Amino acid sequence: MAAIGSRPTGARLIARGFGHRHAPKRLAGEIAGVPVTVRLGITVPPSLAREAVRAMPPLGAGVVEVAPVSAADAETVRQAAAGRSIPLVVRACDPEAEAALKPYVDGFTSSDDPHVVYASDPSVTVAAAVLKEPGGVVLARPGVLVTAGPGWFQRVTEAATPTAPAPVLRDVGRDPRRWPAWWWALLVGLGMAGAGLGAAAITLGPVLLWYDRDYLGMTLHELHAGNHHLVHFLQHDRITMAGTMVAIGALYTGLAVGGIRRGWPWAREVYLLSGAIGFLTVFYFLVTGFVEPLHTATTIVLFPMFVAAVRRTPQAPRWNLAPEGPEPERRRSLAGQLLLIVTGTGLFVGGAVISGVGLTAVFVPTDLAFLGTSTQTLEAVNPRLVPFVAHDRAGFGGALMAAAVAIVLLSAWGWRRGEAWVFWTLAAAAAAGFLPAVVVHGAIHYTDFIHLAPVYFGIAMTGTGLLLARPYLCSKAPARPKG
Repeated sequence: MAAIGSRPTGARLIARGFGHRHAPKRLAGEIAGVPVTVRLGITVPPSLAREAVRAMPPLGAGVVEVAPVSAADAETVRQAAAGRSIPLVVRACDPEAEAALKPYVDGFTSSDDPHVVYASDPSVTVAAAVLKEPGGVVLARPGVLVTAGPGWFQRVTEAATPTAPAPVLRDVGRDPRRWPAWWWALLVGLGMAGAGLGAAAITLGPVLLWYDRDYLGMTLHELHAGNHHLVHFLQHDRITMAGTMVAIGALYTGLAVGGIRRGWPWAREVYLLSGAIGFLTVFYFLVTGFVEPLHTATTIVLFPMFVAAVRRTPQAPRWNLAPEGPEPERRRSLAGQLLLIVTGTGLFVGGAVISGVGLTAVFVPTDLAFLGTSTQTLEAVNPRLVPFVAHDRAGFGGALMAAAVAIVLLSAWGWRRGEAWVFWTLAAAAAAGFLPAVVVHGAIHYTDFIHLAPVYFGIAMTGTGLLLARPYLCSKAPARPKG
């Protein structure tokens, strides 16, 4: 991490990867007369100075203290100070060491500074209480990060950040020009879920709408006559797509109400990245050649709402963090977090592969085995049939990628004690995405194990991850005092 963090691009990647954002100005201050962006840092011996100077800035530390430093350690500290991007202060053992390092470091601390608290206990509550005091500085010892992990700085910063009550429905008002970003985001989430349910209703009912029949020049009965499994195959593709749309709706609804509404800056970024991928997939028609009117109309309606949801960054922090709990519980939740991130990453890769197949070969071998035919035979039945299937297949891959990005980043950045909305959002998205896929494959007897193995694996990983994380994520947060 020190090697990556020593480069500007690498430092930004680490900070973004851990979901770290700029600390509020209220937590800025100084230590030994040296200005710092946040009065939170680490104290290390000279042997760890170089690694700390390079690794700590992207983790959210505001200062590095090297202590104790003797004249014999001066060269080591000078090398560590070169090219630093974080204030470096030294607690020197003798005047000789101080004189040798004065041109190279930002300042010198003393062991009797009443404003500096050295933290050996990883308690976030204790550290945050110090930061809430004007001028209070917390310097963690290396053992704190070994015990609590690299996210400790961010957790302390969030706990020390002043927050206000979250807005409620009656605060929204009736004038759309004054609607907050979280309300627009919620409308997009509900719209996506509604569109997914509508797509499912069409698939379970008429299957083909008028524009489908016009494009193909065939009725449902003629499709069935061309291949007895083809209608069921179309239904399986579209039900799976509909479930993914509902899953995206659940993710966006959770991000809107639990994240953006409460001022979490990372929630907007998750929403933005996922939505950008999802909306761009509308251009798949340039390859497939089939423009679906309802898909296009849904995009035209929802995209302006999406823009309204992301055009402004969240305002004042409005979260209410739960108190610390048992450390073993947090560690178990980290295992669950890893499982969800791995699952989301797998879904993204799967979505990319499905999009690629949909835009090129269209069918995989198990599809053709289920249909009992070949691509050439289907093209002979109707030259527009394969592009028609390609539209559904590629669109599903794009939607899966959009959902996967939201799952990965929500799991990576939203994992905090008491954030029950994260648990329920991921659980709802998993149910909406996985269950229709399993049910529809069973209903049409498309049960090839290799074809469904990723689904079974995703269900097992997601279920295990959520079970491990539930006590941590669903821990009760304290009620905010009224007034």
